[in-house]
Amino acid sequence: MQISLVIPVFNEAQTIKALVASINTQTRTPDEVVFVDGGSVDNTIPLIENIAADNNLYRLVKAGRAMPGRGRNLGTQAARFAWVAYTDAGIILDKDWLSELVKCADSNPYASIIYGDFSPQLNSFFEKAAAVTYVAAAKPGKIRGKALPSSLFKKEVWEKVGGFPDWRATEDLVFMEKAEKAGYIVAEAPAAKMYWQLRPDIKSTFKKFDLYSKYNVWAGRQAYWHYGVAKQYAIVIGFILLGFFHHWFWFLAIPLWLLARTAKRILLHRNEFGWRPLFVPSYFLLIMLLTIVIDAATFTGWIKAILNKSALQKPSTE
Repeated sequence: MQISLVIPVFNEAQTIKALVASINTQTRTPDEVVFVDGGSVDNTIPLIENIAADNNLYRLVKAGRAMPGRGRNLGTQAARFAWVAYTDAGIILDKDWLSELVKCADSNPYASIIYGDFSPQLNSFFEKAAAVTYVAAAKPGKIRGKALPSSLFKKEVWEKVGGFPDWRATEDLVFMEKAEKAGYIVAEAPAAKMYWQLRPDIKSTFKKFDLYSKYNVWAGRQAYWHYGVAKQYAIVIGFILLGFFHHWFWFLAIPLWLLARTAKRILLHRNEFGWRPLFVPSYFLLIMLLTIVIDAATFTGWIKAILNKSALQKPSTE
């Protein structure tokens, strides 16, 4: 079993070294690593070229200005081997990440898709609150969810489903859904861990979810996210109307609703973070604020997607 590791990058000079260090310490090294640069204007290209000059395991494909979907396609097309692992910049791989994916593939000979697990990198108070707010809760003995940057695919899957959409975001979800609808067998490797870098502040969190929201709408995936948020706010509007036209005490339902949503997120993550966030006001309030910020980004992205469908195929600078 020979494996190509494909990684799209764009302006990742600050994160490349940490990712490469985690690749070099893998207990099962990939047989090649294909970086695809999407038009970086920082020091990303010289860094990768230096890495490739010192280690022939690494290759660089210069794609010009390319979004992640096209970058993954070019990298997969250039891959020399029948199995392709995917990850992203800004990620650190556990030393056993690839070996656990391979072990799972060996144990499931009919599987063509192997998903590993992921965890957030927690380097600050903000990142801990962010993890509670929007990262899926850990599941003992299972993966948190299916994530392309922690996966191993037979290259024939990519060929069969026609590759990734040429998008800035959501291209991975669309690709994975197409692959499973095509009937390919999936297996899970919970011990294959990668560590994902979260957004470091409120502004960048809003921008990221605004972007995700737009592309999910363009991909027609509102049922998986947007409609649920919209239903919650429809109920809130109902409370507001009751407050105006029936009795003021209906307004009290709004803060209670926010408190309940926040408490629910904390309780879902109690195995990782314990009960402490429930009783620390700064934690609780930051999680509540981030919840509102992500809701706002959901709606702004939704509106932008409706107003500007033509932007779908344009390379994004976001």
